[in-house]
Amino acid sequence: MSPAAIPARFATALAVSVVAGIAIGWMDSRPGYDDTGVTAVALVVAASVASFTAGRTPWLWALTTGIWVPLLELPATTSTGGPLLALAFAGGGAAIGSFVTRR
Repeated sequence: MSPAAIPARFATALAVSVVAGIAIGWMDSRPGYDDTGVTAVALVVAASVASFTAGRTPWLWALTTGIWVPLLELPATTSTGGPLLALAFAGGGAAIGSFVTRR
C-alpha cells in the first residue's frame, strides 16, 4: 500500500495512537511514578480519540495505544503482569470511540 493510498483519517489516528501510547508508556515506566489512575485515563482517552477519528477497527487502536506500557515496563520490573491491564483500558477506550462514531 503506497502512502498516497492511506486515508488521511487513518494516518492521523495511527499517529495519535502510537505517539500517545509511547508517551504514556514512557511516563508510566519512569522510576518514582506511581499514578495508575492517570495512566489508565490517558490510555482510555488516547484510544477513544484514535478510534473515533478512524471510525473502524477498534482492536487496532487498542493495540497501538496500549501495547507500549507493557513493552516498556515488563522487562524493567518484576511485575506479575499488571502492566498488561493497559491493554484492557485501551480496549475500553477504543470501544467507546468506535461506539460514538457509529451513533
